[in-house]
Amino acid sequence: MSDISKVTKRLVAVSGKGGTGKTAFTAMMTRALMESGQAGKLLLIDADPALGLPNALGVKVKRTMGQVREDIIKTARSGDQSEKLQIADRLDYMTMEALLETDGYALIAMGRTETLGCFCPVNDLLRGAIETLSKSFDTIVIDGEAGVEQINRQVVRRVDILIIVSDATARGLQTAALIRKMVIEDKVIDCGKLGIVFNRVTGNRPLLEQAAQKIGLEILGFIPQDENIAYHDLVGQPILGLPSDSPGLVSVCDIVRRHILSR
Repeated sequence: MSDISKVTKRLVAVSGKGGTGKTAFTAMMTRALMESGQAGKLLLIDADPALGLPNALGVKVKRTMGQVREDIIKTARSGDQSEKLQIADRLDYMTMEALLETDGYALIAMGRTETLGCFCPVNDLLRGAIETLSKSFDTIVIDGEAGVEQINRQVVRRVDILIIVSDATARGLQTAALIRKMVIEDKVIDCGKLGIVFNRVTGNRPLLEQAAQKIGLEILGFIPQDENIAYHDLVGQPILGLPSDSPGLVSVCDIVRRHILSR
């Protein structure tokens, strides 16, 4: 058993181009963290409206923060004054309603929002609620939306480590370079460490190393093409159920050990 007093608080976010396997990577990282015994209380935040992370984990969410947002907006537009005043008091409860708890982790899904418009005060309320909830956890992992927009809409203001997942394509590297610019140069969020993971690698490692060096990103690891992951995706089986010797899972466990648990 791990000594909970020695658990380090950490917040990890995953981003990158769509289709690079971010969600499968996050699911494997979840398993690695749980099995390490060093994650403490683990919170997963699915920031992708597609809700891919619950599927990869083999769980179902009953309510999303997007639905909470819709309820707030609906009440603000049509509710009476007393209902509007109750919203702020009920927000923590509404957030807890959207929290799915399992034996190994808790999960909150941002989900899709239907109401158009910025609604910045509502978004700020939700961000504040999630930040408050996050204080009860030791390790927080965010599975980000595809592309770079999720960086601008980050549900927290600071991350300890931002992992960019890329495939071995020019588009994946272009997205990685743009994310680096937003974080390092534009300082859209406060980030302790930034690095790239190459997924589904079948060769060309020297070229990938040169490309990462050119755009100024540390390589955190290479994940090989793994037929076990492809099979689980094809038949809809949870990624958490991968064999322990699956090459992709072994690589992710190594990345977690060297770059997350060591912090």
